[in-house]
Amino acid sequence: MADMPLPQSLTVHAASRVLEVGYSDGKNFRLPFELMRVYSPSAEVQGHGPGQEVLQTGKRDVTIANIEQVGNYAIKPFFSDGHESGLFTWNYLYELGEQQDQLWAAYLARLEAAGVDRDTPMPEKAGGSCGTGGGCGSGSAAAPASGGGCGSGSCGCSS
Repeated sequence: MADMPLPQSLTVHAASRVLEVGYSDGKNFRLPFELMRVYSPSAEVQGHGPGQEVLQTGKRDVTIANIEQVGNYAIKPFFSDGHESGLFTWNYLYELGEQQDQLWAAYLARLEAAGVDRDTPMPEKAGGSCGTGGGCGSGSAAAPASGGGCGSGSCGCSS
């Protein structure tokens, strides 16, 4: 996508828990950490295919402890709940900003349909999870998860 605007600025607002991203087309997005966390592009959140998404709860007060730049195309946020396996490309951050209202409404609807709210704790996982201690991309499969793992109950990845 050659016409995609490029990021010009990136500011972490720790007190308000917002990541501000300014783009070359003049658009400036303020992305709540909670929105970023529940829509993380990682397999742990998105699953390994359509319909395998894992509903994220208990993320209202999540913060970003650190951010690393990944090449010239993405950032890797380290969230306060230990989640650090999502790579947020500049294009994905732009999409989150453009679709923020719709994504937020969809998230609230999914919570309601599941009979939980934003503050419901995530179910405990047994074993590992994708992106932590041997998940996707590390050449080994993580242990099966129960009640909130990678969507299918297993984090095994095909190569």
